[in-house]
Amino acid sequence: MPSTLSSAPPSPPPPSPPPHLLPPPHPSLAVLHLKPLPASFSWNSLFRSYSRSPNPSHKLHALHLYRSMLLDPFAPPPDHFTFPFVLKSCAFFAALSEGTQLHAHIAKLGFASNTYVANSLVHFYASCGLPLLGRKLFDRIPHRSRVSWNVAIDGYVCNGEYETSLALFREMQAFFEPDEFTMQSVLGACGGVGALSLGMWAHALMLRKLDKDTVVADVLINNSLVDLYCKCGSIDLARQVFEKMPVRDLASWNVMILGLAMHGCVEEAFEAFSRMLEVEKLKPNSITFIGVLSACNHGGLVREGRRYFKLMVSEFKIEPQIEHYGCMVDILARAGFIDEALDVVSAMPCKPDAVIWRSLLDAFCKKNAGLEVSESVARQALEVGDDATSGVYVMMSRVYASANRWNDVALVRRLMSEEGIRKEPGCSSIEMDGAVHQFVAGDTSHPQSEEIYKTLNEVEQRLALTGYKPDTSQAPLVAGVDNVKEDSLRLHSERLAISFGLLNMAPGTPIRILKNLRVCKDCHTMTKLISRLYNVEIIVRDRIRFHHFRDGSCSCMDYW
Repeated sequence: MPSTLSSAPPSPPPPSPPPHLLPPPHPSLAVLHLKPLPASFSWNSLFRSYSRSPNPSHKLHALHLYRSMLLDPFAPPPDHFTFPFVLKSCAFFAALSEGTQLHAHIAKLGFASNTYVANSLVHFYASCGLPLLGRKLFDRIPHRSRVSWNVAIDGYVCNGEYETSLALFREMQAFFEPDEFTMQSVLGACGGVGALSLGMWAHALMLRKLDKDTVVADVLINNSLVDLYCKCGSIDLARQVFEKMPVRDLASWNVMILGLAMHGCVEEAFEAFSRMLEVEKLKPNSITFIGVLSACNHGGLVREGRRYFKLMVSEFKIEPQIEHYGCMVDILARAGFIDEALDVVSAMPCKPDAVIWRSLLDAFCKKNAGLEVSESVARQALEVGDDATSGVYVMMSRVYASANRWNDVALVRRLMSEEGIRKEPGCSSIEMDGAVHQFVAGDTSHPQSEEIYKTLNEVEQRLALTGYKPDTSQAPLVAGVDNVKEDSLRLHSERLAISFGLLNMAPGTPIRILKNLRVCKDCHTMTKLISRLYNVEIIVRDRIRFHHFRDGSCSCMDYW
């Protein structure tokens, strides 16, 4: 978005922006000129109308209307009602340049301490991915309202700062009772860190602090609860909340379908989709089909994936987005339909992103598709580039390792070192009694580290007696010495989290783990064996999906 605001009306006025940067004239503008000196109320009413409109072009009108207000000699000056509306439009577009100019206007006109204006600024900076700036403004608000706290908490949640948001929520309780908006953000934070018991506490708190009938009937709160329980690994609780909802909207069905797909409940996801169409008579949207295609992907159902993709385009006239193409590419490539997956990529109307190229490369690694095609896809992924570039190097090292090209493995390591690229460290978290315990690979910082490693050694000894031998095929970036590779694997973060769970959890309590990376093959095998030997259910949420380990098997059926 072009920067069009200024700190004061310029003199003389600058040339008008090119026509293609301006929205079409709106009939409401004429109302402002019916009187020689239109009141602030008229302008602010129009700002409010534009900023609250679901139409993006109308929100853009608010920004250009503000510029017109500054240039119009008969217009009143902006006041503390004007800025929240205009900032809302800036937040929608994440228009950082325009918003910071507005911030300068606010400071110049003396409205920075106004609670309503300051709340809008906190929300704006969080929408632009700058929650720390928002927090600085929040701390300076002289008279913080409940809305101030809600905006700050939600800003952290929207930027993935879940633990910080929960800490701020605890601070808030000393000043205000939470309302339904607070609790929606808290539920999102609990889902983000996989904190089931904390989420259940938040659910109980809502029923106790808020009107119970309101909570039960509120669609948005119930959608948040379904999402919470899905993300915390309790699909049964998610089903209970969903089935008891007196009213469900399309978002309710989307959350449930996505949750079922993420847990590998493929047939249930398809059934929910059919119920939505045939019983509720709701028309699916693009998010619905992301859920259905994800279910096909997690189940390895190629034929169903093709059918649902065709249904989306031909019957419901939904234009595929890059997420839908990504699902189809992953479905086909992982099932071995490499040529068809490449055909989908070449026919895409949009440019493939790094996620699609990495999906292809990952499938090539598993299917031994060949060095030449793997190197070609790796180059494409590196050209697109993103924060997960290290994953491309790691996968290429696996390709070279599987072909016994150890010189090339060493070359990959050197390139990563020279370019300052570091492999993303594995991190696993486990919740116990409302507290989240985090572990990284080789972690020794936990107060119970000595007991944890002792438990891990005991686990490995029991596994060895069953004939278990580590699979070092996915540890190619370490030295080519078997015992070094085994040491590398045994320090994986989820093994430390599992050992912590075995050490501290009550018998019969599932061990729930959240991992930031995909589970490696050896850890997957080991976790299956642990679930049988220790008669414990282990639920692992990795970057892609949930794994439910019970009695020596996994819900993913070893397809992930």
